[in-house]
Amino acid sequence: MFIDSHCHLDFPELASRLDELLAAMQHNRVTHALCVAVNLEDWPRLIALVARFEMLFASVGVHPDHVMAVQPTEEQLLRLAAHPKVIAIGETGLDYYRLAGDLSWQQERFRRHIRVARQLGLPLIIHSRHAAADTLRIMQEEGAEQVGGVMHCFTETAAVAEAAMAMNFYISFSGIVTFKNARELQKLASQIPIERLLIETDAPYLAPVPHRGSTNHPALVKHVAECIAQLRDITVEQVAAATSANFQRLFRCDLRSAKDDKGAC
Repeated sequence: MFIDSHCHLDFPELASRLDELLAAMQHNRVTHALCVAVNLEDWPRLIALVARFEMLFASVGVHPDHVMAVQPTEEQLLRLAAHPKVIAIGETGLDYYRLAGDLSWQQERFRRHIRVARQLGLPLIIHSRHAAADTLRIMQEEGAEQVGGVMHCFTETAAVAEAAMAMNFYISFSGIVTFKNARELQKLASQIPIERLLIETDAPYLAPVPHRGSTNHPALVKHVAECIAQLRDITVEQVAAATSANFQRLFRCDLRSAKDDKGAC
């Protein structure tokens, strides 16, 4: 089975096709998906969707580049994360690609998420773009290694991956790894210890080859697995088994077989 460790099924372009996309997941043996929050304004929509389906899980958090989003308090995050379908804190982190100037607010938001994750014992979903040094520094300063988590949609260097793994983090590859010009990322995907690998779509973004340019969705995570299998010269079944086991270990889930499509965390 495959598990999509990061998608946004609540986004309107996917939610409007939900029955179709869930059927596609089943057809492609994608048994579960983690729907990742990006703000609090849309949280009711996300958790209502996830609560309807046993194969879907949720995280709670506010994305680093949502400048105008409601700034979450620790109390808000703690309360929302108490929902039984919430298995992670995030998407959080730092993004210096789209924003410039004084980003101390972004760093404080990141620290707040880490503190909440530590209080709850939940893993973190970390977004880092053009901000690797500060991301790792804040993770270290706030004790993120106590809960671990995942470096989502990883595009950084091997050194950054090593530093993150030393803090109990997993490395997740998206459809970017299938792109023809992603040579360094492909090399890294062939070298990361398989027990630290996760796969994701980040749907509706970053559709993998051969669907690049189209709207991404969880069923297409199998193409990420196929690419990684080819890079590592192993079977796609081995990648599926390893990444599914890694997901269950990180998010403390005991998922039943793909046959009944149910699970519990």
